[in-house]
Amino acid sequence: MATTPVTPDEANERIRRFMAARAGRPLWSDEQARYEQLLAEWSAAVQGHAAAPA
Repeated sequence: MATTPVTPDEANERIRRFMAARAGRPLWSDEQARYEQLLAEWSAAVQGHAAAPA
């Protein structure tokens, strides 16, 4: 599954929305997997942003 590149801010907002919807309870195993995907997306966005010329 290909993902569309996002900015670090967009990736961060996705993580915030995801976690806010699950506040107050542990993540289920499928949710944990999705959370890890979101973190990887954020990390890639940060690395891509840092590598981009200013």
